[in-house]
Amino acid sequence: MIERLLEYDATLFLFLNNLGSPTWDNLWLIITHEATFVPLYVILLFFLYKKFGLKALLIFVVLVALMITFTDQITNVFKNGFARPRPCGEAALIDHMRFIAVRCGKYGFFSGHASNSMAAAVFAGLMLKPYYKNLIFILLFWSAMVAYSRIYVGVHYPLDIVCGLIFGAITGFGFYKLAKYLLAKYIPT
Repeated sequence: MIERLLEYDATLFLFLNNLGSPTWDNLWLIITHEATFVPLYVILLFFLYKKFGLKALLIFVVLVALMITFTDQITNVFKNGFARPRPCGEAALIDHMRFIAVRCGKYGFFSGHASNSMAAAVFAGLMLKPYYKNLIFILLFWSAMVAYSRIYVGVHYPLDIVCGLIFGAITGFGFYKLAKYLLAKYIPT
């Protein structure tokens, strides 16, 4: 059963990866680059500061740093534990796929880009939902684009992405609940 699932995953990867074209490669390389969305993070922190104040912003900065560290470390535990090679590291796939990433990496299950972007989207989207009702949808779309970029550039299977997104959503929600608790305890309204 697992082998069949992995075969379907590889087939879906090849289909999605081969939808790309040289015309769009640079755009997806920009989307997948980790520093591309630093301005978005700065804007989100500004919105959090504007709505919650400086003391709360300090709590948010610490929580977001812990959240990203947590998702990164758990992602690494899964990658090393499952030791599933990335598609760009599979000799059977390399001649049938488009590999445009800067580097391949060793293991890919599950995607750190997907989990980190989803955790940030859920956390910020839920914190700011009372003030910017549609922001969460924009952030979820952004996270999906970042996640898909990993398939486009050839470094993750769809299952890596889906599991990363799920883990990121759970983590983002957990840290959102922690932030609400800390705000209620240390910064009463």
